[in-house]
Amino acid sequence: MAGIAPTIEKRDGVTCICLGSEFENLDEQILESIRALVLDTAAAADPPRVIIDMQYTRFFGSSFIEVLFRVWNRTNSVPGGRFAISGLSPYCLEVLEVTHLDKLWEIHGSLEEAVAALKV
Repeated sequence: MAGIAPTIEKRDGVTCICLGSEFENLDEQILESIRALVLDTAAAADPPRVIIDMQYTRFFGSSFIEVLFRVWNRTNSVPGGRFAISGLSPYCLEVLEVTHLDKLWEIHGSLEEAVAALKV
């Protein structure tokens, strides 16, 4: 899995971590290759507003939920910090609803909606 990485971009003061089509299935092997980049990007975000766009992701498990928690903790621990997820497939949204994480994290239908909600 070496060589694949999320696209990192800044939009209206919001750091966007975009998981492209190569991240359709976030299994342990893929997570191992991107975990540090995602967490370091969240920690370095200035202002501390981070969106993870998952429009291509169709499956993730508990290991990715742990990564999401760590990103949320890093942004939430800084004054003005905000975290959101965008572009969830119906299955991925259902996972967050069943675990009630949709009550903890901001969820938006598209990256554009998320940026509009979090922009500085």
